Amino acid sequence: MKRIIVTVLLMVMAGFTTLMAQPRQLLNFGELLTAVKAGGQVKMVFHYAKCELIADNEKQEKVPDAIGGMSLDVFEYFAPNSVKNKEAFLVASESKLIQNPKGDDYVYNYVKVRLNADGKVKISARYLNPENYKVQMDENFFGLINDGENDGGIYLYVNE
Repeated sequence: MKRIIVTVLLMVMAGFTTLMAQPRQLLNFGELLTAVKAGGQVKMVFHYAKCELIADNEKQEKVPDAIGGMSLDVFEYFAPNSVKNKEAFLVASESKLIQNPKGDDYVYNYVKVRLNADGKVKISARYLNPENYKVQMDENFFGLINDGENDGGIYLYVNE
């Protein structure tokens, strides 16, 4: 009997924990700022095909149908006029060693994200040679925070 009660309690607790950790989409910069100020675990998902691509200083007609993402673990927030900026923005970056999707070697995948208070987002993606740090690819994507009604390619989620 004790075993059944313990098993049921564990199942209820596991279900409750799963419900508690459900991600909620953040629909604008204000919600993002509130979440990070409260120490929330924010994840960003980038749908690159919904963004404008600038590579080699030219707008590219073809944007890869690719999805990327990163956790917003380390960031900096700049209020209006704090660094000669008219509007608030938040920046974050991350670098990971990955297998080069265009070859057999490895590269550092460096991603920098700038999220502006008006909902505009710039994602800079670079592949760096791990031996000499020379840039092998340099692309800039420009998109919008998805607010649930627009077709913005940048999705933000917080675990609650």
